[in-house]
Amino acid sequence: MHVTELVAQLRRRCTVDVHCMGAPRPDAIVAQSDPGLRDANPALTTLSADLAMVNAAAAATIVHSHTWYTGLAGHLTRLLYDIPHVLTAHSLEPMRPWKAEQLGGGYRISSWVEKTAIEAADAVIAVSAGMRDDVLRTYPALDPDRVHVVRNGIDTDVWFPDPEPDPSVLAELGVDRSRPIVAFVGRITRQKGVPHLIAAANHFSPEIQLVLCAGAPDTAEIAAEVTTAVEQLSAARSGVFWVREMLPIAEVREILSAATVFVCPSIYEPLGIVNLEAMACATAVVASNVGGIPEVVADGRTGVLVPYDPADPTGYQRGLADAVNALVADPARAQRYGQAGRQRCIEEFSWSRIADQTLEIYRKVTA
Repeated sequence: MHVTELVAQLRRRCTVDVHCMGAPRPDAIVAQSDPGLRDANPALTTLSADLAMVNAAAAATIVHSHTWYTGLAGHLTRLLYDIPHVLTAHSLEPMRPWKAEQLGGGYRISSWVEKTAIEAADAVIAVSAGMRDDVLRTYPALDPDRVHVVRNGIDTDVWFPDPEPDPSVLAELGVDRSRPIVAFVGRITRQKGVPHLIAAANHFSPEIQLVLCAGAPDTAEIAAEVTTAVEQLSAARSGVFWVREMLPIAEVREILSAATVFVCPSIYEPLGIVNLEAMACATAVVASNVGGIPEVVADGRTGVLVPYDPADPTGYQRGLADAVNALVADPARAQRYGQAGRQRCIEEFSWSRIADQTLEIYRKVTA
């Protein structure tokens, strides 16, 4: 999402070639991994695609990489063609130790790639001030003058209040529009805290419905854990709806707009675009007080921040439930938070502003 929106704005200001992985697409140069590594550790297949990106980037005058997946491509492009490398840190591998479940030994490779690329980059962009602090704490050899803050953004012409479109995904799911709705949208990962939310939902007021848009589990283990938890929750209360596939933007927008509260239970979050999406839909947010989330969700103005203590998961889960129940019980306050959140998105998180800040960093490293 970040790259898509940023590139659209940058292309109004300069020439941009996008190199990415995955399925062919008309607006990018797609690098494929080495077919001989089809059954290899995912870290190796990623690095083989990185090499293809480097080979295709000979015409560039600056290279900008995003996350460890393309960090090595950015670093090697810098070395091979002697051009500046700007790296945007959306997260940090050492702060996501649960990825070892997903990648095995590949997690050590991804961590090495990230460290190498960040420490050598001409500029590092952190997506929040909290993320900048994490970068400098995790990589103390890095010159603080090379680390800049450019936050994620939101397109408020795409994300806006749209609670009752026709056709309606909520009607298709069987959601009762006369009862309050709490929504979650995100991947099933340790980082996103989905098990905490499901545990908290056991303490939601009886009238509350939960619409859980959660898919793409990192591992079979967390998939099984969430499946069991949702089944137990559904047996204990009505109004639990689990959407496992990725929905089109229009359907996500409907769910966010119709929700009384959006919950972001992340235990690690450099910023969290999904909070901006909910706010742009004029929905109050309950979120964990971690990472860059407090720079998006203004506690007591656009939502409620709940302290997260890894040593006290039960206390955190009850805190989420208490915050949700309080907002549902006070719909005027929830509505006020939602309206303030949308206004904050419009004033502070436009992609045009973010593109200007990014282009200024490009100018600095090429001067």
